[in-house]
Amino acid sequence: MFKRTIQLLLVGWLAAAQLWAANDPFVGDWKLNPSRSKLTDEMKVESLGANKYAFDFGGGSETVVIDGTDQPGVFGTTLSVAAEGPESWKIIRKKDGRMLLTANWKLSKDGNTLTDNFTGMNPNGSTYNVNYVYQRMAPGSGFAATWISTNETVNSVFVLQVRPYDGDGLSFVDPSREQTKNVKFDGKDYPTLGPNAPRGSVSSLRRVNERALEMTDKINGKVLDTRQIELSSDVKTLTMTVHIVGRSEPNILVFDRQ
Repeated sequence: MFKRTIQLLLVGWLAAAQLWAANDPFVGDWKLNPSRSKLTDEMKVESLGANKYAFDFGGGSETVVIDGTDQPGVFGTTLSVAAEGPESWKIIRKKDGRMLLTANWKLSKDGNTLTDNFTGMNPNGSTYNVNYVYQRMAPGSGFAATWISTNETVNSVFVLQVRPYDGDGLSFVDPSREQTKNVKFDGKDYPTLGPNAPRGSVSSLRRVNERALEMTDKINGKVLDTRQIELSSDVKTLTMTVHIVGRSEPNILVFDRQ
């Protein structure tokens, strides 16, 4: 009798957990609102001499000769940088031979401002575009500097899908990039899924309260960023504050429920 009672309690608890997951206020489709978001980017470019530079876009240092050839980059990618003039560079990143992004950099005449016309390529063939404006943060010359973005224009639609996962978790789906984070509220690391997911990337999740979550993203055991994910009181707006390791300013992404 006691064993049967325990079984009934467990069944009831599992049913309640599944009902809670299905009714979780985070579940839904969320569309990025660029006018309310702030994408603060930072990148470091260091001259090593002999037309060789070290680049750090936030995922670790990459050393590249500026000759337009594909060279080993981070996370199993290749990186090429070609000088198209004294004040213009073109950057291309690939993975397994497939184009991931292109970026056209241009320096201002005084060398203190850099514009970046950035285009990313999704696995399904669609693209997304962001135009960044960066300011030099210390004296220097040419492209070698620490650059901090001061303005950005998002020219693409970005949708985040949140779905129930396995009764007591959530799935965060980026349909355009074909990446999925299936995570439970247990603090454990779960692998990022999808053909374009960086190798060794995992995420963990904890619930702060009914309308607030905290996610931690890692690559190869190292923390890449932490994300505070919060709902407005009317649960129609989702705000994701992304703190990237090594950067002083967070990215603030504001989504509207669809």
